[in-house]
Amino acid sequence: MTSLQARVTWAAALVLVVFVALTGLALEQAFQASARSAREERLLGQLYLLMAAADSDQDGLTLPRDLAEARFSLPDSGLYAQVSDEEGESVWTSVSALGRHVPFAERLGPGVRSFRQAFDAEGTGYFVEGFGVTWSIGPVPRGYTFSVAEDLRPYREALARFRFDLFGWLGALSLILLAALLLALRWGLAPLRRVADEVAAVEAGRQDRLRGDYPEELRTLTDNLNALVAHEAARQARLGHALADLAHSLKTPLAVMRGALGQDPAGTLAEQVRRMDEIVAYQLERARGRPAATLAPPIAVAAVVERLLGALAKLHAERTLATELDLAPDLSFRGAEGDLLEVAGNLLDNAFKWCRTRVRMSAARQDGLLVLWVEDDGPGISEALATTLGQRGARGDQSTPGHGIGLAVVREICRAYGGDLSIESSPLGGALVRARLGA
Repeated sequence: MTSLQARVTWAAALVLVVFVALTGLALEQAFQASARSAREERLLGQLYLLMAAADSDQDGLTLPRDLAEARFSLPDSGLYAQVSDEEGESVWTSVSALGRHVPFAERLGPGVRSFRQAFDAEGTGYFVEGFGVTWSIGPVPRGYTFSVAEDLRPYREALARFRFDLFGWLGALSLILLAALLLALRWGLAPLRRVADEVAAVEAGRQDRLRGDYPEELRTLTDNLNALVAHEAARQARLGHALADLAHSLKTPLAVMRGALGQDPAGTLAEQVRRMDEIVAYQLERARGRPAATLAPPIAVAAVVERLLGALAKLHAERTLATELDLAPDLSFRGAEGDLLEVAGNLLDNAFKWCRTRVRMSAARQDGLLVLWVEDDGPGISEALATTLGQRGARGDQSTPGHGIGLAVVREICRAYGGDLSIESSPLGGALVRARLGA
């Protein structure tokens, strides 16, 4: 899971579910305890009313036929009562308990009170309240146990309704809270999305820096990104100036040396000029730092190739060559223009040198890489020689002008951009050199 918003959302949802579950459980336990306590108090009140209605005669304790609580007189009403003597024998049972085996309270001592949950032989549950009393009947007091029982079904139904309503409301509240959290999270992460959009705009070359007003927590990041972009732009500017100054500085000495070659074309001066050309080309390539592809503006490949073909056509004007070009007009390269010129120029220059009459260049984007390939109808390159031509100083023919570093430079540039160079046989009969650039 790579999305920050998804990670926070799932974590918040998990915390919310756990919190709601624990809250629901706590509320249910509180409601259950409260409902149980309320039924205990109600049954105790029924006991007091029952004891108040009791009377005594010479035969013992008696209760009237009609009691204040009408449910005692209704069979199977859910409220039941019994009075038992000291031996635990029933001396009075309510009409409502006829035909039922209610687990009334057992014999209790004077002033002893009990409340419990009990079940009969059929598994029916009851709340049972009992109270022990001593009743003065004649010269000898007698002990009695007053007991009242209530069916558990109303209690369980009330508890089930409460549980259904509770978790229904808590579930709805959880969804509302989660939706509110998602909105708050989206609002809170909006600056990060703006940073990403601006970075993409900088990468695409639509703007030169991050311009948004960001919260304090992101300001250090955006300031550092702006500093990095500014440093890269300044470095590229210094590099361009340094290369221009170097080229200008070497222009005059090299011109003088070339003029002197007419006097001693085969001597030491010619050898030193050749070596100087090789050293300058190699050192400039090593010194040239390449900008990050994502920070460079896009460069139209077709425009660069057409410039190179124009220059090569003039250089080989004495030959009749057919040039084929297969480039999409919108194909672009994200990197230094000098690198693209170096790669395409070396490939085309070699093809023009070795071809008989035809040169074909194509380019396309494959698997995220810019792929350039140049073919010719020349003598081709053997497989053994193809493995060494990418090394500095390696040449296919010592009699052909060149320094032997062209393809090595191309390979280094390709690898610097995450690609590579390969040499194959072309359907035209000559060589096919393919350069892959990751930009």
